[in-house]
Amino acid sequence: MTVSLPLFPLNSVLYPGLVLPLNVFEDRYRRLVADLEAQPEDVPRRFGVVAIRDGSEAAPVASSGNEAAGAAAGFGKDLTRSLYPVGCVAEIASVQTLGDGSSELISSGTTRFRVLAIDATGPYLTAEVEELPEQRGDGAGALAAGVARAFRTYQQRLAGARESTLTALQELPDDPSVLSYLVAAATVADTAVKQRLLEAPDTAARLSAELELLRREIAVLRELPSLPAVELTRKAPSPN
Repeated sequence: MTVSLPLFPLNSVLYPGLVLPLNVFEDRYRRLVADLEAQPEDVPRRFGVVAIRDGSEAAPVASSGNEAAGAAAGFGKDLTRSLYPVGCVAEIASVQTLGDGSSELISSGTTRFRVLAIDATGPYLTAEVEELPEQRGDGAGALAAGVARAFRTYQQRLAGARESTLTALQELPDDPSVLSYLVAAATVADTAVKQRLLEAPDTAARLSAELELLRREIAVLRELPSLPAVELTRKAPSPN
């Protein structure tokens, strides 16, 4: 079954179960949020998050000082190449409208989807998508145990590289699928790597890729103890 979703392209990857804070200030995304807010209360306020492969989150500023108009402003002419083909549905939890008309939005990832077609004729991008159910795959349980151990070591190595003390390790979920998405979100990697983890055909494949990634990163951190890294547990709201 396919559904139509408004699209919110970002320079990051959203995973099911992860929280996404957004600072919504562009006209196209203000309109998107306003349209979702206008829906009946019993209708979930959902939009699709896709990572940007070629382009930027914010539209370029025209010579007049205004944002360039158009739903696809800031992306290449071929949206199927500018945006990655697999994204994650985000469901709005809260919206706080600010005095300047922008808003602070909190949402969370729910399910993955594949983009089938993109429509740029409206005030913001919309897409026809098919939801991708999460399959467990063979050996997910054993792989999850290995990933959990490797992730603990990775956290400790990363804390040491940042010259900080890891006083309390976060308790990791038992569910292999939930664990796979948490580790994907928390591991320091570029967008292309994180996108490949999102697109993994099943949980076992994602965990296997994460185990390889974590082992490689641990080896790097062992050799380069002063390697700088970003925060694992904090992510600034995207400026859309």
